Amino acid sequence: MGIFLGIDTSNYTTSMALWDTDSKKLIQQKKLLSVQKGALGLRQSEALFQHIRQLPDMAEDLCENLTGPLSGIGVSTQPRRQKDSYMPCFLAGESQARTMAAVFHVPLFSFSHQEGHIAAALYGSDHLDWLQRPFLAFHFSGGTSESLYIRPEGRWIEIERVAASLDLKAGQAVDRVGQMLGLPFPSGPSLEKLAAKSQKSFLVRPVMKDCNCSLSGVENRCRVMLEKGEAAEDIARYCLVFLTESICAMTKALLQKFGKIPLLFAGGVMCNQFIRQNVEQRYGGVFCPPVFSSDNAAGIAVLAARAAQEV
Repeated sequence: MGIFLGIDTSNYTTSMALWDTDSKKLIQQKKLLSVQKGALGLRQSEALFQHIRQLPDMAEDLCENLTGPLSGIGVSTQPRRQKDSYMPCFLAGESQARTMAAVFHVPLFSFSHQEGHIAAALYGSDHLDWLQRPFLAFHFSGGTSESLYIRPEGRWIEIERVAASLDLKAGQAVDRVGQMLGLPFPSGPSLEKLAAKSQKSFLVRPVMKDCNCSLSGVENRCRVMLEKGEAAEDIARYCLVFLTESICAMTKALLQKFGKIPLLFAGGVMCNQFIRQNVEQRYGGVFCPPVFSSDNAAGIAVLAARAAQEV
């Protein structure tokens, strides 16, 4: 079919990828946005500016790997495929993609950041065949903590949210606890290393409403632990145990609702090995390698190739 370019400019990472459908070779590049020490993120104007600065260099480096003409371009233009889903940072990628599509006279396909996460997780775990069947996906990241019922719909995938965190997102919880402990942002990798030093066990009862969870309690509890002088590694471990138990409770509730159905776990939070090992032990499911679970453009490139087949 050809070579497809994917572009994703999320709130944390600039990403581009090339997917050669003939050789099945995928090459990607990504670069985290720079966040000042002590900050919990970026203003959208600053994220947009950094993407604009990083995209040209990334495109030059990536396109050195081109072995033929582009057949199409995919780009993420919004967090979710919903009318009210919008973040200015995606304008950087959309602008670049539209310009390149016009210059090279190739089709342009627009997707949501969430669709890209799901497709990347399926590609990374060698389960792209799931795009032809219904399955449940758990997408836990800095901006999203929800469970999705997914089924194929022509060139797209139909996504129905069936459960979510009712307040704080899992990635936000990790970063806020990380900030309490003086860890860099984003705090996921550092918090995981710190928690591994703890030998303490915790019994956590997750806060649930039907299939939904509440995560705000973890921030409050960790702050109390810090004020009482408890060890930083124990606080980090408690945070991960709390998140793990919440994810497992959601999984159990959804399996009771939908019956036996394939499970996919994606998003930056699902890169955490403590969470992964505990969820896998109880419920199985598919976790993709971290490089395809965190923000990336691989899924967007794969979806663009799939969409081109339907044109």
